[in-house]
Amino acid sequence: MDALNHPYPGITLQEEVIEPLHLTVSDAAEKLGVSRNAFSRMLSGNAAISLELAVRLEAAGVSTARFWTALQWEHDLAKAQQAAHVKVVRLMEPISV
Repeated sequence: MDALNHPYPGITLQEEVIEPLHLTVSDAAEKLGVSRNAFSRMLSGNAAISLELAVRLEAAGVSTARFWTALQWEHDLAKAQQAAHVKVVRLMEPISV
């Protein structure tokens, strides 16, 4: 899978929550108790979703903190896998079950 299959949480939050509720970035940030700047950076993909924001989203009734952190983790993992161009020597043989 690639990063496109694991979008950053900000785009999901923007498209599935912020836009349908007709909230501005400032309104949403204020309701969540976070700075507008930090929230805007996360929405635009310039910053990862923090654990604190994930917990705040859950408290606001916007899915669960586990959902948001898992979405961030999947996105980060996909990006790391795409960027892994370094030749690595296998340390262990696969274990067959």
